[in-house]
Amino acid sequence: MIKNNITGTAFLLTGGAFMKVDAKTSHGLIRGSDRFTITAVIDPIYSDNDAGELLDGNNRNIPIYESMEQAILEKGKPDYCIIGIATVGGRLPPFLEESISNALMHGISIINGLHDFLNEKPQYVKLAESNNSQLIDIRKPRPFRELKFWTSEIYSVKCPIIALLGMDCAVGKRTTGQFILDALSHAGKKAEMIYTGQTGWLQGHKYGFIFDATLNDFVSGELSNAILDAYRNEDPDYIFLEGQSALRNPSGPCGAELLLSGNARYTILVHEISRKHFDENPEWGNIPSVESEIKLIETYNSKVIALVLNTRGCSKEEVESAKFEYEKQLQIPVLLPVEEGVMKILPVLEKLINNEN
Repeated sequence: MIKNNITGTAFLLTGGAFMKVDAKTSHGLIRGSDRFTITAVIDPIYSDNDAGELLDGNNRNIPIYESMEQAILEKGKPDYCIIGIATVGGRLPPFLEESISNALMHGISIINGLHDFLNEKPQYVKLAESNNSQLIDIRKPRPFRELKFWTSEIYSVKCPIIALLGMDCAVGKRTTGQFILDALSHAGKKAEMIYTGQTGWLQGHKYGFIFDATLNDFVSGELSNAILDAYRNEDPDYIFLEGQSALRNPSGPCGAELLLSGNARYTILVHEISRKHFDENPEWGNIPSVESEIKLIETYNSKVIALVLNTRGCSKEEVESAKFEYEKQLQIPVLLPVEEGVMKILPVLEKLINNEN
């Protein structure tokens, strides 16, 4: 069980990958975390920049440093260093090994969200013991005796349950959810997002589980149990479910659990305009059309209420054209969260409450 009392200041370790898709853990934490105060990023390629400005043009006073020593000198020693990338397969990449060792030698504990556990690597265990620091592997599976099995109690939830699904992995599902939660909070509404990945926990979301670290038999139960806990304890107006991968990504199809076991009768779909192949790998196959994905979601008895566009690598003209065409074809709101915010979905969400009551 991950301890929820882990909080404090933290550096992010990205090892030259800060502007790659794999750094989505760092990107989420830079945009906000209730659990950690991010004070610096260690990345030799992107040093001497503000992390927020590089990410989305917003200065967040989180400098990027070339070395651990420079960061500590200017920002002070943090409570933790967080491995800020999520690689395919969750393997620890060699380019982070030096940063991890350096942090441990400075007596800084490491938080690791990869499947590649630091506590199983003798060189890091020895360094941690020698320098009075901790290795915290947050993606470790829980013992099956602690896991919950699915029950029909999920049908007692009366507020709208909304799935955040993507056409592929790493397209902005969790980020979209955070934008919407913030907008609802400013509008006086209460919403909870059920985290299903390590970044959601790192950001401080209270309810959820790490999907790909859970025995398959219990995924549905852990999901429904998290929803029920959030519903009973918080009495929210809405519950959002963070999606993982995509319904038709062949390397890890995911999403049906949210629609069926999580009883998500509504879906917000996220699509990266420029991405043509699953995980940007032609050998994995073409990403299907948005229209066909919506039809597939509808077969699970879930209604797509909005399309979100990730505009990475697109010109302004390409974005405007895609937005116009999708709005015309789909007749649902098309959102550009980074460029325009998500306010236009609030009237749609308000109608959902009226439909449930």
